[in-house]
Amino acid sequence: MNRPSVKRHLLALCTAAGLGVSLGLAALPAKAETFITVLTGGTSGVYYPLGVALSNVYGKALPGAKVTAQATKASVENLNLLQAGRGEIGFTLGDSLSDAWKGNEEVGFKQKLEKLRTIAAIYPNYIQVVAAKDSGIKTLADLKGKRVSVGAPKSGTELNARAIFGAAGLAYKDFAKTEYLPFGESVDLIKNRQLDATLISAGLGVAAIKDLSASQEVTIVSIPADLVQKVGDAAYITETIPAGTYPGQNEPVPTAAVRNLLVSHSGVSDDAAYAMTKTLFENLDALAAAHVAAKQIKLDKTATQSPVPLHPGAIKYFREKGLM
Repeated sequence: MNRPSVKRHLLALCTAAGLGVSLGLAALPAKAETFITVLTGGTSGVYYPLGVALSNVYGKALPGAKVTAQATKASVENLNLLQAGRGEIGFTLGDSLSDAWKGNEEVGFKQKLEKLRTIAAIYPNYIQVVAAKDSGIKTLADLKGKRVSVGAPKSGTELNARAIFGAAGLAYKDFAKTEYLPFGESVDLIKNRQLDATLISAGLGVAAIKDLSASQEVTIVSIPADLVQKVGDAAYITETIPAGTYPGQNEPVPTAAVRNLLVSHSGVSDDAAYAMTKTLFENLDALAAAHVAAKQIKLDKTATQSPVPLHPGAIKYFREKGLM
């Protein structure tokens, strides 16, 4: 399918949203069918509701355009799709983006994805290890000999699982059973007593963990700060899951986090990328209404930090805001 220029898409976006951006382009024909695809993640995660909200923001500002939020396997798939020009903007974890830029074939990148360009760093993904309380799992070491889901194959979550478990001295072969499943399916198997634990990398308040902890007693397993340092990747930072984030979680839990980013590619025009960046930060309330994780998206210097180059259009916006 031939995808019309995103320049034309975003001209209408800027006009309808009242952004006051002069793109110097011809007006979008009234009946032109245009496409903007927002690449998200699994429907039980955080990327999907945020991606739907973002697509709604663009859709309302783009009369007659075909704006879609596409459910995917998240970070790795999104980055490969963007490299191929099969989407205009997508969600990813920072460590996956770094691997894509390097061309790490082991995790799913057959070549360096040199077309990728960052729109903005957004909220942190909290690495959340949740176990059925009756499994007896209280620490990461207790996972040995247990049945564990590590996320969809080569997803951002699964890459996080490799890093965290590796730092804890655990390999997948140490588990009695290793499943490669998305959030919702992992939780269903824990409910059915077919799994003992799962690692979920997402914003706070992820629906799958809320669902599980509302139906049975669980343990949110601590990831200590010294273990986070052992990962040896600057993308991993120490964080805390606040008390009360999930039903029955009465104490704060130390954990690791990796920042999420919104990424585009070099085939998207500077004007389009500028408008997408501006529209993102001018509609944070709409994103926060879709998921609490978006409340952590801030227009500050952290938004400009990325392991790959920022899109020139995003740079223009950040410079206007005095952040670069």
